[in-house]
Amino acid sequence: MFKLPVLNYSYKAFEPYIDEETMFIHYNKHHRNYLENLNIIIKNNNISYSSLEHLVSSINELDLKDINKLKNNVGGYYNHLLFWENIKLGTNINIKFKKIIEKNFVSLNNFKSSFENVSSSHFGSGWSWLILKKNNLLEIVSTNNQDNPLMGNFVSNTFGFPIIGLDLWEHAYYLKYKNDRISYIKNFWKILNWDIVFKRYKKFIKNDFIL
Repeated sequence: MFKLPVLNYSYKAFEPYIDEETMFIHYNKHHRNYLENLNIIIKNNNISYSSLEHLVSSINELDLKDINKLKNNVGGYYNHLLFWENIKLGTNINIKFKKIIEKNFVSLNNFKSSFENVSSSHFGSGWSWLILKKNNLLEIVSTNNQDNPLMGNFVSNTFGFPIIGLDLWEHAYYLKYKNDRISYIKNFWKILNWDIVFKRYKKFIKNDFIL
C-alpha cells in the first residue's frame, strides 16, 4: 500500500510564499484523502502494478468499473508527491539544465514567462507541467483536475514525463492569495527545487524508470 511521504521541511518553511495553514491542510487533508482512497481502490479491485509510474501510465488499459475514481485518486496521490519534491528554498538552476532550457525555450526568462502564461490561462482546477517528450524535447502543458501527462493523450490530452508540476487547485493557494493566482504562480520560482528538477530530468532522459 502507498504511504504519505515524509516531508523534510516544516509546514511554515515556505512562508511568505506558501502559508503554514495551507501547507498543513494540503498535506494532511487533501493528499491524505487521495492516498486513502487509492489504497482502498487497489485493495478492493486487486490491482497489480510494477511501479507507481506504471500504475499512472496504464490507467487507460485497466478494465475497471469506476476507472475515473482510480484516475482521480492515483493522479491526486502521484501529482502531490511531485509537488512536495518540487519545493525547496535556496536552490539554483544547474548550468547544464539551464542550457537545456535555453535550447528548448530560447532563454530561462522566456521559459518562466511561458510557464506562467500556461498556468494562469488554465481554466478551473488542474496542474501545469514541464514535461519531457519522447523526442527528448521539453514542453509546457496543463492538465485538468488530477490528470497527469503520464496518463497519455486519450486521458490527459498530452503525453510526457513530468519534470515540474505546479498545483493550480484553489486549495493550494486560496487561503493566502484568494483570487490572485498569478502571484502564487510567480512566487513558485522562489521555492522551486531546481536540484530535484534536474535529477528528474536525468532519470527520464536515461530511461531510469519502469512503465
